[in-house]
Amino acid sequence: MTAQPQDYPAGGTPSLEKSLRAIRSALVVPQDREAFDAGLGAVLDEVRVSLDLGVLNDFVHLWWLAACDSVKDPEGRRRMHAVAERIQAGESVPRGRSVREILAEREARG
Repeated sequence: MTAQPQDYPAGGTPSLEKSLRAIRSALVVPQDREAFDAGLGAVLDEVRVSLDLGVLNDFVHLWWLAACDSVKDPEGRRRMHAVAERIQAGESVPRGRSVREILAEREARG
């Protein structure tokens, strides 16, 4: 399954231009901006070698989704990174709902 803009709950997708500048400026968490910058450098290097703009298009789409999430729920992005840091440090963290449970709930709602 791929996430699409219409996957956002009622209230709609945040209005965010699908450009590198708009995406980067919407990323409120420093870890997101750092990952975006590093990823963009790697993707541009790959495009220079392969001359395949598809990888850049995929990069822009995935980061656009993350930026929309950042605009819609900046605190959620901060919590996500805090949990990731705890996991990387070897700490145990409480488990949330699985993706399968969330998708089943969405299906039940219709």
